[in-house]
Amino acid sequence: MQIIIINGPNLNLLGTREPDTYGNTSFQTYLDQLKTVFPALDLHYYQSNIEGELINKLHEVGFTYNGIVLNAGGYTHTSVAISDAIAAIEVPVVEVHISNVHTREDYRHHSLLAKNCKGVVTGFGLKSYEMAIGSFLSK
Repeated sequence: MQIIIINGPNLNLLGTREPDTYGNTSFQTYLDQLKTVFPALDLHYYQSNIEGELINKLHEVGFTYNGIVLNAGGYTHTSVAISDAIAAIEVPVVEVHISNVHTREDYRHHSLLAKNCKGVVTGFGLKSYEMAIGSFLSK
C-alpha cells in the first residue's frame, strides 16, 4: 500500500517553530518513527511552502497512490485551488492538523478542504498523522 504525507507551508520548520504549539520533533525524525510503526507500507513524504507545488503533487499521486495524508497548513483556510485539486483526484485524502485548530484563532475554525476529504484529524500533535494513516488500513 502506497501512502504519501504532504505537508504545506512552514511545516519544514517543525521541531523549531513554535514548540509550545507544534512540539520539538522534526518531521524527518517523526517520519522515521512512522516507518517503524507501519513497516508494511510504502510511505512517502513531500513538503512545500508553495501552493502550486502542493497542487502539482496532488495531481501527480492522486490517481496511483492508495492514500494521501495532507496537512496544508494555512492553505487549509484559504485555498480554493487545493480544495479543487482534492476534488479532482481519485485517491482519498485525510486532512491533518497537529494543533487543535478549534482552540485557535477564529479563521482557523473553517477548512475549505474538509468537504473533499475522507476525514479530518486535528489536535493530537504529530500522532494525528499516525491516526490518519491508520484510517486507510481500517475497513
